[in-house]
Amino acid sequence: MAEAGKTPPVPQSAATESGFVRALLIALAFVFLSIFLILPLVVVFSEALSEGISFYLATFANPDAQAAIRLTLTVAAIAVPLNTLFGIVASWAIAKFEFVGKSLLITLIDLPFSISPVISGLIYVLVFGAQGYFGPWLSAHGFQVIFALPGIVLATMFVTFPFVARELIPLMQEQGTTDEEAALTLGASGLWAFLTTTLPNIGWGLFYGVLLCNARAMGEFGAVSVVSGHISGATNTIPLQVELLYNGYNFAAAFAMASLLSLLALLTLAAKALLEMHYGDALAAPPRV
Repeated sequence: MAEAGKTPPVPQSAATESGFVRALLIALAFVFLSIFLILPLVVVFSEALSEGISFYLATFANPDAQAAIRLTLTVAAIAVPLNTLFGIVASWAIAKFEFVGKSLLITLIDLPFSISPVISGLIYVLVFGAQGYFGPWLSAHGFQVIFALPGIVLATMFVTFPFVARELIPLMQEQGTTDEEAALTLGASGLWAFLTTTLPNIGWGLFYGVLLCNARAMGEFGAVSVVSGHISGATNTIPLQVELLYNGYNFAAAFAMASLLSLLALLTLAAKALLEMHYGDALAAPPRV
């Protein structure tokens, strides 16, 4: 209690900057976002529609463009679920158990962040290419990895597999093992404890990791460029098709394809925002420990 006759101290605000400084910082943030985010989006869509809406729509009717869209969606549909499964399993093992090689596993998960995607693509060419370690054996058995869908999926998985795990590992470590131990004490099996206790607790972290993984999978260029062979209508994804059209001086079509990737990103953000609006309380709630 405060001594008699003395005024209790007034709590100090953590933000001690003047109103002018705060307004300046906010303005700088908006200027930065406008230059590096909003302006590029405006340019992409304006250039995509520069030849008119009919040309814009006709771009996607092209067989090569449709093949690139199908391939991009197919690769994402394969790579993202597999990386999600890996991320959950790796995060569960790292956060809930102690084992030999744990530090090595964490280092390997971070490896794609430190390796150029082009280098990772070259590694797959060295391993599975026609002159690689396993290439001749694969060719003899009629299985092609490089310049085909399997190579593109492998390269995409390599550059995207850290995203889910890196979202879940700190979340699971913060939550601890109390809930799982309680479930096991009550007679639940390990799998049932995971499905009913661990998985609901990591729902939002898992969702964010999948979003990041999917966005990178659809937009990956470097690694896919090396292993795809740039076969138009067969192994070109949307980013590679954009490069092909741009190098061919078909700028409006290139920007039209680029706008499709931008739309996919914006739709992903919109879905995220809608889910946050409906389940904001669950997102804001602290993890159960």
